[in-house]
Amino acid sequence: MASGSRARPRLLVLGAGPAQVGLLRAGRERGVFTIAVDRDPGAPGFAYADKRALVSTEDEPAVDRLARAEEVDGVVSPGADWPVAVAARVADRLGLPHPISPATAALVTSKGRQREALAAAGVPQPRLLDEPVPPCVIKAPDRQGQRGLAIVREEEELPAAIEAALDASRGGSFLAEELVEGPEVTVVAVSSGGEFHPLTVNDRLTAEPPAFGVALAHAWPSTAACDPETQAAVVAAARAAAEAVGLAEGPTYTQLRLGADGPRVIELAARLGGGHDAELVELATGVRLNDLALDFALAGTASVSVPQSSTGPGGACVLFLVPPEGVLRAVEGLEEARSADGVADVRIYRKPGHRFGPFRVGADRAGAVLATGSSRDDALERARRAAAAIRFVVE
Repeated sequence: MASGSRARPRLLVLGAGPAQVGLLRAGRERGVFTIAVDRDPGAPGFAYADKRALVSTEDEPAVDRLARAEEVDGVVSPGADWPVAVAARVADRLGLPHPISPATAALVTSKGRQREALAAAGVPQPRLLDEPVPPCVIKAPDRQGQRGLAIVREEEELPAAIEAALDASRGGSFLAEELVEGPEVTVVAVSSGGEFHPLTVNDRLTAEPPAFGVALAHAWPSTAACDPETQAAVVAAARAAAEAVGLAEGPTYTQLRLGADGPRVIELAARLGGGHDAELVELATGVRLNDLALDFALAGTASVSVPQSSTGPGGACVLFLVPPEGVLRAVEGLEEARSADGVADVRIYRKPGHRFGPFRVGADRAGAVLATGSSRDDALERARRAAAAIRFVVE
């Protein structure tokens, strides 16, 4: 549809939130003309886009019209699940190159359909429950991350968990699955020509948040899967999941639990991870995953070269910042945090005037610290010191 003679390729990016900043930054550095779509006029990614459109990423007819009007060369949904299917269908209708078929996109954006595909392929995963019986996990089948998800350990917690999942669900349904006790890890990978290339295996760390502090971190290398046998099993499960849903091209982000009988796949996302995972990969390995995602979005495929040995830091992490509740007036201490040893970047997502609500895991984060160190724990400690210097002034 679009002209191949233009000096700058045009890319429609579904989302301009924190999860899309890395790709939009990479697009600007590459000279790609980006049109960012987001319904939030204060979305931080708009600062790196050439054009912005105040449209919901889930409004497929509007996205389709915009893609046609802008004569784009590609459509991409980094860091967010549901628009992955929107991007795949729009690209298919417009005859644009795209790494994911609409059929695969439909599988990966529905937890229920994905589970069926994984089960048919024999991929280890938590057992679905016909009736929710604690301990269990209740989740919305068509939402990503923590929306509509709850771990239920007591019978009296069930009604509220089910109600929250139903409220969050687009289709008004919920899933109940067994609770796999054990640490959680993520495999960040990229597939090219049907070959699965694991890039990092990271620990996903959560903690009970104070009134202000850090509630979630992604840390490399994983200590939960540090021995070669466990890491090989984790990577094998992530590879099997990608093959089960028919994914042969593009980045994947796979969450797994390490249970007593081995790794279980919680969920696979056919996109860049939403927690600055591409930037974490670059810090850890030097692989510019955001650039590869741009190649996939514009050409449908990419040439992947993965270093066989690491010459980078011994550890790297992303630490998310939790603000106090209230209206943001100022952010202090950024210069001190950014100049701290090992800090690669400090990202603040919101501008003064934004209202932070009550804390929910995975929601309304205020920002993130990206850091490296001689080990995973050293990187985490450096990130924590930087985070301690940052003060969110709220009313």
